[in-house]
Amino acid sequence: MYSIETRCIHGEQHNNPDSNCSISYPIYQTASFSHLTPGHNPTGFDYSRESNPTRRYLEETVSSLEGAYDTVAYASGMAAISAFFEYFGPGDHIICGEDLYGGVVRLIEQVCKKNGYEIEYTDTTDPGNIEKHIKSNTKAVYFETPTNPMMRETDTSAVSQIAKKHGIILAVDNTFMTPYFKNPIKEGADVVLHSGTKYISGHNDTVCGFLCCKDKALSERFRLLSKTTGATLGPFECWLVLRGLKTLAVRMERHRSNALLIREWLENRKEVEKVFYAGSGMISFYDSSKEKALSILKNIKLIIFAESLGGTESLLTYPVIQTHPDVPKAQKDRLGINEKLLRMSVGLEAACDIIEDLKQAFEA
Repeated sequence: MYSIETRCIHGEQHNNPDSNCSISYPIYQTASFSHLTPGHNPTGFDYSRESNPTRRYLEETVSSLEGAYDTVAYASGMAAISAFFEYFGPGDHIICGEDLYGGVVRLIEQVCKKNGYEIEYTDTTDPGNIEKHIKSNTKAVYFETPTNPMMRETDTSAVSQIAKKHGIILAVDNTFMTPYFKNPIKEGADVVLHSGTKYISGHNDTVCGFLCCKDKALSERFRLLSKTTGATLGPFECWLVLRGLKTLAVRMERHRSNALLIREWLENRKEVEKVFYAGSGMISFYDSSKEKALSILKNIKLIIFAESLGGTESLLTYPVIQTHPDVPKAQKDRLGINEKLLRMSVGLEAACDIIEDLKQAFEA
């Protein structure tokens, strides 16, 4: 098997990706495919909602990077997460990490509950908490590592041992780390999810998501769900993600090296109460007050005040009202998601320029 840097560019074994030997895999911008006779389609493709050559090539590439049996590409990260929760039925008990992206909390509380799931939140950074919550109807454990936005880390291997002991599915959101820094399936996860909008596509120009699974049984179920619900990724977006993936390795190295310098700079600012960092290019930090945090957002010039993360541009986000408005205040307070907290996606600009922009915004 090639190294991950090589597989980002070539996939697993794709020397001549299509019949015309094009280096850049083609965009099959078609809704349907012709048949020779009833029931006989030599290509295996029928309708692009179900499958498409460009999407298949992208899915095979992501599977190679994650070490997955199969991957399904979705129209957004939330579509992939929704498909995961759609796997379960009334009465099923699911244990979720308590520190989740606000959109997932909204999905659970405002959509999934109608399906009769029993969903319980806990601090997964202590695997013992998970074991305490397992019941006879527990079907899955789902968490992010590191978490958004508090950068809390969970030991996937330790949780995997607990999940296997009780015969339950382990699902891990790997958006922040990407397969370049972390492979949850190799650590025992059954399902890995990504908001591919972020680092995987990497250019703030595509919305997409991925659900990677470790075996055939899971693959068949999620393939059925994706075909039936129809939230699959279009061919042009697939091509954009393939283009972004080619530079994943070099981008992640630059994101991390920049973030390490900026973390050090933030930790030396008297106004900064605490910095949260868990690898990759993501940093969260407390400023001295709500007013100071808002002032920084107002005065940045190079860095962009916006939601999302993982693109070439550095972004500052205000989680309490942007990414986590639907999380109950009591839960936000317990987790530390307050009005002093800023989350930074460190981009690929020169680190000195990012720091200079932070400096002038802090001192404005």
